[in-house]
Amino acid sequence: MKLSQLLLQREAMLRQARLANLAFAYWHLDRLVARIAGAGLRGTVCLQPADPAVERLWPLLTALDGSQSVIEEHFTDENILELADLVGFVTGEEMVEATFRLEDMAAKYLQPLRHKLEQAGIDVEASAHRRAEPRTDHREG
Repeated sequence: MKLSQLLLQREAMLRQARLANLAFAYWHLDRLVARIAGAGLRGTVCLQPADPAVERLWPLLTALDGSQSVIEEHFTDENILELADLVGFVTGEEMVEATFRLEDMAAKYLQPLRHKLEQAGIDVEASAHRRAEPRTDHREG
């Protein structure tokens, strides 16, 4: 492929990458929302980003009402890190503290992703995105 051809395709490729990242985030967040609903988790939580300045090397998910031990039982450090990444991606604001109700996650975070995908002409099938396992390539902007 010639450099000039690649440059001509740049905008379309960037759009495809953005849509792929939206789909990747949607799929992961949908799985997490389904898992939370299946476990019957409810209540307000606070998601705090990692902050090395205060010696917090991992994001924290803290129960503001309900039991912290239930949160710890259902969320590994990796789950919380993934959630922090997803919330940052959806909101466009990484490293921001977020307070929300677990049962409202679909409306607050999943629906905006779905709306963006549908606006771009992507058909979000309820059954298909739970079956398909995406490759875990790195997300970009």
